[in-house]
Amino acid sequence: MQPNWIKQRAYLTPNRIGLRFGGESWTFQQLHEEALYKARQLAKFVGRGERVAIFAPSTPELIKVIYGCMHLQLEMVLLNGRLSTEELAYQIEDAQVAMVLAAASDVHKLPQNIEVMTFEQLIETEAIEINIATEWQDNQTISIMYTSGTTGFPKGVRQTVQNHSMSAISSALNLGITEQDVWLCTVPIFHISGFSILMRSLLYGATVCLYEKFDEQACVQEIVAGRVTTISLVSVMLERVLSEMERLQVQAHPNFKTVLAGGGSIPVDYLQRAAKVQLPVVQTYGMTETSSQTATLASIDALRKIGSAGKPLFFNEVRIQGTDEPFVEGEICIRGPHVTPGYIGRFAERASTENGWLLTGDIGYLDDEGYLYVVDRRADLIISGGENVYPAEIENALLAHPSVLEAGVCGLMDDKWGQVPIAFVVLKQAVTEAELQAFCHQRLARYKLPKQFYFVDSLPRNGANKLLRRKLIELL
Repeated sequence: MQPNWIKQRAYLTPNRIGLRFGGESWTFQQLHEEALYKARQLAKFVGRGERVAIFAPSTPELIKVIYGCMHLQLEMVLLNGRLSTEELAYQIEDAQVAMVLAAASDVHKLPQNIEVMTFEQLIETEAIEINIATEWQDNQTISIMYTSGTTGFPKGVRQTVQNHSMSAISSALNLGITEQDVWLCTVPIFHISGFSILMRSLLYGATVCLYEKFDEQACVQEIVAGRVTTISLVSVMLERVLSEMERLQVQAHPNFKTVLAGGGSIPVDYLQRAAKVQLPVVQTYGMTETSSQTATLASIDALRKIGSAGKPLFFNEVRIQGTDEPFVEGEICIRGPHVTPGYIGRFAERASTENGWLLTGDIGYLDDEGYLYVVDRRADLIISGGENVYPAEIENALLAHPSVLEAGVCGLMDDKWGQVPIAFVVLKQAVTEAELQAFCHQRLARYKLPKQFYFVDSLPRNGANKLLRRKLIELL
């Protein structure tokens, strides 16, 4: 059993700021009271423990609705705002939700013939008297998020009270926490990276500085002014923050502690640039099935172990399938209290683990000190002439070129080699294919060199800004 986090946080630190947005702020006591009122309004339509879907941008109203649902112990299916109507229809139907709660501005994206309650309608709803639970069961499902669906149909992943709390505690033991912590949240709340910031806020008593969308200029202003201590970013967002800091010729304020960088490997060039502007970057590795972080590189090791995702956090274990030897690549397997107990809908009967271990589908290795290195997604692996070619390695080489803003690599069928790598590049400034080929030739084995370069305006990404390599081929 665990205490109701919202009620407990308001009891412990009622006057501490829990949320900032624009020029407004809310204490944890105010958030608790507003969430309780939301729960009383929601109770007119849904019963305790039922399942609802939520579809809205990252605003204070969304936070209040989420906390209201938590008071009612509702299972929340967080819908990705970038999905198509067909993709949303699949998830809503698969989850069998009692209703969809949505911002009025986003209702037009939803499929027709479903029951929708807008946030605006909810505000006008009369509240009823209810009793909220003061304790939650460890196995109670808080959130459900659908995987990216790299193969087949997306799976609805359950994330429980224990999953979220153990993830947050493990992170705190690694990064440390203080009463002055302010987490800048510009990643979407519907993704685990954003939602986990809310959970950490309640458990730590940290302020969430919320932005509806990622804005590198606003992020840099917050970081340079010392108004925030931590930010979660993926690689493409980090590069934009770095470019803005370099343009302004500024450095991070001494108050700023950490960029938590996830969503794939971070190019060495980015880490070196970050060091020059006093921006501490720690790489982390996690996934929807692990309620955020599994392994994180301590800041003290950032330059000594460049490219590593670090060691497993305190309660977590990582092994490489089929080997106990260092530096041998294989599928990354994870065990710990942060691992999902299972799925919902069409995958409800599928076990999430084998003998207690989650098989991630990611390829990596452990070095001789036990540090994890994530090489690539198994599904994205290119096998060319019998050699394994990892797209991330080629992308990182390309991203080191000063003219390259973004890079994506995938495999193309080839009669001679089976597959060959091809690259899609978004440029900062003009560069020729021959120049890029020569640049890569200095850094990569011949069989890893892209056979073709395609210059594009943008790369396909999901709601968390992760590159969707499986969709690159569609750009042709």
